[in-house]
Amino acid sequence: MIGRIRFVAACATLAVAAHAAALELPQQSIVPGGVALIDLGASAQPPRVRFGQEPVLVVGDRNGWTAVVGIALKAQPGEAQLIVHRDGSPDERVAFTIEAKRYAEQHLQVPQGKVDLSKEDVERYERERAHLVQVSATRSAATPAAMTFLQPTPGVRSSSFGLRRVFNGQPRNPHSGMDIAAPTGTPVAAAAPGRVIDTGDYFFNGKTVWIDHGSGLLTMYCHLSAIGVKTGDVVQAGDTIGAVGATGRVTGPHLHWSVSLNRAMVDPALFLGTAP
Repeated sequence: MIGRIRFVAACATLAVAAHAAALELPQQSIVPGGVALIDLGASAQPPRVRFGQEPVLVVGDRNGWTAVVGIALKAQPGEAQLIVHRDGSPDERVAFTIEAKRYAEQHLQVPQGKVDLSKEDVERYERERAHLVQVSATRSAATPAAMTFLQPTPGVRSSSFGLRRVFNGQPRNPHSGMDIAAPTGTPVAAAAPGRVIDTGDYFFNGKTVWIDHGSGLLTMYCHLSAIGVKTGDVVQAGDTIGAVGATGRVTGPHLHWSVSLNRAMVDPALFLGTAP
């Protein structure tokens, strides 16, 4: 069985390449913060797949299925496994290897009140965090209509995803999105078709919109100066959802854009057709 698993994993690149052209899949980058495209072979019904405890997006047809797997920034390099369930068959374990990637470090100066929080700010942050955990766990049944995205706003795209950020000399979590520099008021568009699942004005993220694209694929748009949609709205790619701003913890106006896949924040550049 182990030999068969390794053979399947070794052949995945060729099989996935054939599916990708038809399915418009994101680019593959099997590193922390990346996306793995794992060939699952043919079957009459789509297999059900888990990575850890999280369900995984599966696309394709009876001639060939592909698991589209988000890899968290905190994932350890080395061998990883998917659990694949097909009706009437024992579960399979499909192995793949997460390669190491070294991200840069960035030092930023922000208002001290955004680093050393007051009691009131801590309480606000904890309330918001509990709410946003629920939002980020959204998983609708629909398959995404597209997995190649539009850039949400014109401007210079930074390579800031994964940066180990140090605010006022204090290390914080790595940067989990792409920053796009643009003047305040520049329109921000939905990157792909979906449904708005949350809007709000949050302590760190500022004015924010979340969109559900289906099957655990979400996008988040932060630091907006204005929000132009409400929860429950259905949007198409290119629809205006807000405007660039400098709300929340920022050093200047820009859009922070994140992509979440099976509850892992992954590099948005992989969905834009531009290698990180």
